[in-house]
Amino acid sequence: MIHQKIVAYFNLFLLFILILSSCTPYKQIPYFQDLNSDQILREKINNYSPLIVQPADVLGINVTSRSPESSNIFNYNLSRVDGNNFNTAPDNPVFGYLVDENGFIHLPLIGEFKAAGYTTSQIREKLNTLLLTYYKDPVVNIRILNFKVSIFGDVARPNVYTLQNEQTSILDALTLAGDLNITAVRKNVLLIRMENGERKYIHLDITSKKLIESPYYYLKNNDQVYIQPGRSKFASVNDAGYRAATLILSGLSIIAILATRSY
Repeated sequence: MIHQKIVAYFNLFLLFILILSSCTPYKQIPYFQDLNSDQILREKINNYSPLIVQPADVLGINVTSRSPESSNIFNYNLSRVDGNNFNTAPDNPVFGYLVDENGFIHLPLIGEFKAAGYTTSQIREKLNTLLLTYYKDPVVNIRILNFKVSIFGDVARPNVYTLQNEQTSILDALTLAGDLNITAVRKNVLLIRMENGERKYIHLDITSKKLIESPYYYLKNNDQVYIQPGRSKFASVNDAGYRAATLILSGLSIIAILATRSY
């Protein structure tokens, strides 16, 4: 009877060790752990910079004026059909204005217009001034139509997400992806950013309040965010590992039984 108790206790101990090794400590889970919860903290937002239009961006441009019939030529899906004319048919499959490799878009009436290197607000102001030659009281609205980010790795819904708001933070994007799974590594979120012909790899810690102060807190077009899975994630999906652990437990149980019988 004593021998059986020893074997049972030994098996429970091994099972406890196995479970403990596959668990993620709670202290690694919460966000903003270094934020004082006993007081309200106020700080100025000084790490946001507006999106800069770059080659391969697609701009949606909408123009209204006191002569809506004539200004509507900007609001169709336009593409150049020859050297001087544009296809203004509503069924034209080209959406928006593509910024070419030299940073230009091609507009009716205006022709080539430099867009790369400017914010949408700056482009709106420049176009508004140019269109005063053709329309009375023109109103220009601009948006980057292909503003998207990729969220992948250990999140609930990995995907490529199209964003409507130019001031989108990494936390906004992670929320769209259903947030990090409980098994994700929060101290090593990888942001991959392509900018000015360079690719940057930035490591971020979302357990720290310093994330919000980071110059990389707000996302740019075509950013990629990778969430690294923790070791417990690997253990939970690795059937071979579980089978091996089961065999090891069984083997140790047999050894324990043989050892107790030898007394």
